[in-house]
This record gives sequence, C-alpha cells and structure tokens, in this order.
Amino acid sequence: MRSPMGAAELAELVARLPKAELHLHIEGTFEPELMFAIAARNRVRLPYASVEEVRAAYAFSNLQDFLDLYYAGASVLVEARDFHDLTWSYLTRAHADNVRHAEIFFDPQTHTGRGVPFATVMDGISSALDEAEARLGLSSRLIMCFLRHLDEAEAFDTLDAAAPFLDRIDGVGLDSSERGHPPRKFREVFGRARAAGLSAVAHAGEEGPPEYVREALELLDVVRIDHGNAAVEDDDLVAELVRRRMPLTVCPLSNVRLRVVSGMRDHPLGRMLDLGLLVTVNSDDPAYFGGYVNDNYVAVAEAVGLDREDLVRLARNSFEASWLDASRKSELLAEVESAARNP
Repeated sequence: MRSPMGAAELAELVARLPKAELHLHIEGTFEPELMFAIAARNRVRLPYASVEEVRAAYAFSNLQDFLDLYYAGASVLVEARDFHDLTWSYLTRAHADNVRHAEIFFDPQTHTGRGVPFATVMDGISSALDEAEARLGLSSRLIMCFLRHLDEAEAFDTLDAAAPFLDRIDGVGLDSSERGHPPRKFREVFGRARAAGLSAVAHAGEEGPPEYVREALELLDVVRIDHGNAAVEDDDLVAELVRRRMPLTVCPLSNVRLRVVSGMRDHPLGRMLDLGLLVTVNSDDPAYFGGYVNDNYVAVAEAVGLDREDLVRLARNSFEASWLDASRKSELLAEVESAARNP
C-alpha cells in the first residue's frame, strides 16, 4: 500500500535525488528563445513570427504534429557552435535537476539531409559533452538514432558516415514516426552496428503495438526499450521483460502531450513498477512537452500516487539501466541511498 507525499515533500525529494536521464533527444531540448537567437545568427527564416507563436503550436494531437515542429526548429542548426549551444543549454538545465549522467539521442539524418556535414554535428555536440563533464561533473553517452520513417538504405548510409566518429558514439537507436515502421525494417543495419561494437536501443510501444517491443528485443537485440508503454498489454511480454531485467525509458509528460495516454492519472508507470519492470523516468523532448526530468518525476508521482520508495527506486533504476561502468554505478547508487536517508 503506497503512502503518497505532500507536494512540498515530493518536490524536495525529487530535487535531492541524483539521477540519470536515459531518454533525451538533444534536438527536442530546443527552447524557442534559443531557436530564435540561432536563427537570427544564421539568417534562417522560421515559419513562426515569435517565441509566443512557437509555443502556441505546442498543442499536439499526435506524434506527427510534434515532429513537424521539431524538424522546423532543427532547420536553424547549421554550424558546430549551434549544436554546442543547444547541447550546453540542455546540460546546464539537467545539472540543475541533479542529473549526474545523461545518455543523449541525436538525429544526424535530420541535419545531413539538409546539407550539414556529419562532422559539424559531432563536433558541436561532443564539445559540449566534454565541457559538461569537466565543468559540471555530468558524464554522458551519445546515441545515434536512425529515422524510422526513412528506409534502411539511408540508415546504412548514416552508419557509414559515422564510421570516423565511432570513438565518440556509444550506441544506435531508432526514433521518429513509429506507426507503420516496425523494428524489423531495420534488422540488418542494427546487426552491422552491433558488429561495430555499438549498443542498441529502440523506441517501441509508444504509438506502436506490443509486437513492436517484441521485435526490438528479438530482431534488433536491444539492451533497452525506449517508451515501452504498450508492453503492459501483453502478459507474456511483461514476463520476458522482467526476466531479462530489460530497462524501459518512460517519458510521462511526453505521453500526455502526444495523447499516448489520455491524462497523467491514466499513465501506466505505477502499474509498471508493480509488475516488477525496470522502469525509468525521462523527459524525451522537454522544450516541447512542458517539463524537464524533475517535472516528469513530480507530475507522474502526484497523478498516480507514487510514494517515497517508488521515487528512490526510479532514481536507482536510472543508474542501473545506464551504460556507466560498474564502479561509477556503485558510487552513484550509494549517493541515491544517502540522499534518500538524509533530508
């Protein structure tokens, strides 16, 4: 039986707990103010007249509505310093939320498809990640995503383009429009990526069915499922996820804004915890979905009645599901326990 906390106690505990963020699209952290500043710097015209007009466009009815705005915003990113500024802006915001480690998605096809060199993207993002580790103590891993609405041949081209930079890329992922683009579509390119030493994750079960989660496990051989909400519809699949201790990177505010769930009170996170799933809380595309990682913890905890032990478990899960080495994981898990004990 859970004993939910008061609002002030809840917010204080969430702020105090160290945590990792494992589901974060760097292009989805593009706050309108920075978007307009970089657009002016690069003399790129946006299809919006003001910051207020951009924010007014955030009334999404589905994933595709969001993606249309997401790609429009990304169009202003041209130079390495643009990617640095975008990444640094997120990292400082995450640091304020006591994020100690972040595993960040980026979408090179969004940029190379409009003529931005792969090296430009990598140099900008990597320089900010290095700066955050040196100045903030915030470690990171970088995950290159394939856009699933494009074909596998284009994903192979992207993997080839990434070859000179594999010392700075830790894994591959699969994102963009899920419906009609099952994981099996990318089976061969994921196989090549794994052979190159890259770990694999994939978005599955956000808008797609439980079968997409199963395909990601069995055909792409992923080590983590991004979202995974639909898995709770299939008891056998849940049992397999529990058996494998397979992490799910859940994004509550995103799920509400994209109508994956009808409202936060209907979010399955509490049920996922009760089922024994290794679930984590993340912000996905926080500039568009109304909140960074602490906002997600607080919103879902208040709505579904999570208690202190649930929140500590979620913070613990975030490090257990990360790609940190065993020694650093142990250090950070000890910090979680210390924060939980000492108000």
